[in-house]
Amino acid sequence: MSGARAGGARRRRPPRFYFSLRSPYSWLARHDLLTRYPAVAAAVEWVPFFEPDAESERLLAAAGGTFPYSPMSAAKHRYILQDVRRLAAGRGLSFTWPVDRDPVWEVPHLGYLVAASHGRGREYVALAARARWERGEDICDRSVIKGFGPELGLDGGELASAADDPGRRAEGVRVLLEIERDGVFGVPFFTDHYDKYWGVDRLPAFVAGLADRVPGPDDREEPLPGGQRSVDDGHAGGCG
Repeated sequence: MSGARAGGARRRRPPRFYFSLRSPYSWLARHDLLTRYPAVAAAVEWVPFFEPDAESERLLAAAGGTFPYSPMSAAKHRYILQDVRRLAAGRGLSFTWPVDRDPVWEVPHLGYLVAASHGRGREYVALAARARWERGEDICDRSVIKGFGPELGLDGGELASAADDPGRRAEGVRVLLEIERDGVFGVPFFTDHYDKYWGVDRLPAFVAGLADRVPGPDDREEPLPGGQRSVDDGHAGGCG
């Protein structure tokens, strides 16, 4: 995820899907990618977006980076509850709204980096989505993350303890620097070199821009249920 530069010019890299395991809109975007655009889902790079804790903030600042953050009002939180319920119902999805108590988002997101390093990143996201949005579990609870291990064929302890690993912390900071560099301010967020698309409703436009590069029958463009603008508008990483 280094995004190397040569002579000051950005090297073209694979298109990206920035997602947060915290965000209900990322959950919906993942659903749409996999069900409507499976070839795109397989072709793009999946990059986690997470709010840093105090240690990651310190490391990020030392690396010269900052993280976009905008507090959410109570009114906006209530709106998102309604909006997500409508959008989920339009997709035939039911969910349980989770309650986050003193979350440390490095726990699930650095766990994703571990899973991705073993080629199991997307399966990990599926398990996290099921735990959070179907069962209402706290995915910042290390025991929840550890429980993914057997299903993934990975060491659950390695997944659950990723936030304690200095190497994974450093990798997480590199991801946070990429978030800033790509101008990501909310999720879901899609990038294709300099082109940026924010929100579930921008997914068809993102896919259309890849039509000449991504093979497969991914031209089934349907209107999004309710015509909603489904984004985590101004709030870093979603709600919950």
